[in-house]
Amino acid sequence: MVDIVIQLLPHILAALLYGALGFHFWNSRWRDHQDQCVACPMCSWERGAIGMSLLIHGFGLFGTLLNSDGMHFSFALALSLMMWLAVLIYWLESFMARMEGMQPMVLPLAAACALLPAIFSADHVVAHADATAFQFHFLTAMLAYSLLTLAALHAVFMGFTENALHRRIVKRSLASLPSLMAMESLLFRMLMLGFILLTLAVGSGLLFSELIFGKPLGLDHKIFFAIASWCIFATLLVGRHIWGWRGKRALRLTLAGFGLLILAYFGSRFVVEVILGRF
Repeated sequence: MVDIVIQLLPHILAALLYGALGFHFWNSRWRDHQDQCVACPMCSWERGAIGMSLLIHGFGLFGTLLNSDGMHFSFALALSLMMWLAVLIYWLESFMARMEGMQPMVLPLAAACALLPAIFSADHVVAHADATAFQFHFLTAMLAYSLLTLAALHAVFMGFTENALHRRIVKRSLASLPSLMAMESLLFRMLMLGFILLTLAVGSGLLFSELIFGKPLGLDHKIFFAIASWCIFATLLVGRHIWGWRGKRALRLTLAGFGLLILAYFGSRFVVEVILGRF
């Protein structure tokens, strides 16, 4: 019992820290009240607090993923790891660009996902986890999911900001966000890198399916959704390069590709593990 509590404690503590920081950033950057600092740059203690949360969260993930009996994985750990990587990438980006207005959305999502492994246990031991091909596939897939998650969040924010500006609604939360041009530039940087990683993940899964998963490749719903998502992102990036696609078209395609990507793994794992109770 004590071992279980110790194992779950980092996940709970990370969720509490993410939640508290999310509330802090909402209160200090988004909330409309008198004497609020508009578009305040991130303080050193805020960056340090996010960094500490990442360390605690990462420690909990490492301890849960890698046990003495092998590598454990589940939809809860996948979402938690995805958001850990997303917050890490976002935190690193904040050293180079003004991103302080994004925390009120990103950190609460990270809090919810960090808590999932404490609610849903990871009893599934992954086969072939020692294989180099599997490790490569796993790393590229998680990095791709994280980058494309951030891209989807940016798309949501860009759509919200663009609609508000068109309706001439100016709030303190909008003033805290980066400019639309800066957000669009960052969006396509993340999309390009995420697409490259997704290509490597899908390619390694297709080429080394038997080595990674212990069975020949079959066209199931996960493969179908992953390839469909890859096609949407490829179309968007080609359209951006050749025809200069941007605005609502780019945002819709980003969210469509991300939605299919989520269905490719997390949706199927949730149904199998939670609804059907199989691993």
